[in-house]
Amino acid sequence: MRDPSPSAAAGRRTRTLDLAYIALFAVLIAVCSWISIPMQVPFTLQTFAVFLACGLLGGRRGTQAVVVYLLLGAVGVPVFSGFTGGIGRLIGATGGYLLGFVFTALVMWACEAFLGKKPWVLILSMVLGLLVCYAFGTAWFMALYTINTGAVGLGTVLGWCVIPFLLPDAAKIALAFILTRRLSKTIR
Repeated sequence: MRDPSPSAAAGRRTRTLDLAYIALFAVLIAVCSWISIPMQVPFTLQTFAVFLACGLLGGRRGTQAVVVYLLLGAVGVPVFSGFTGGIGRLIGATGGYLLGFVFTALVMWACEAFLGKKPWVLILSMVLGLLVCYAFGTAWFMALYTINTGAVGLGTVLGWCVIPFLLPDAAKIALAFILTRRLSKTIR
């Protein structure tokens, strides 16, 4: 039996490191989902963790961390806000916002792939990712609300599900940007 080549060993170390980072950031997203900031409309730090995962790990590994987080929640691990889990949360009225995290990560990955890793690209990707998450989650909410309760206007849904979160989400983007810039040299 031959000794593995140095490049094969390096490849295994890289894959192991990737898996460790993906798992770590899936857990970080879960922990941030449990942190509820009491305001008129309470909010969690999930989106902050999604931004941070994609900013620090890059688009591919960040997206994988988000998918792992959602899969854990789908099988019932209590990783969602309020220590909840299960497929019911994902297919419920606000599940579109959870599923929208995948689109946020994909947008951030696409921006990174096409525009590079410049600071302005990172901010732009976070803002665009958040807008896509809002759009997907709002459309999902409206569809389920209409099916279960009756028709509802877009302005009403935006007032319930988006407008109260604009300032907190802007603060999450700012914090994720600052931390990504400071910690990016420590993550490989």
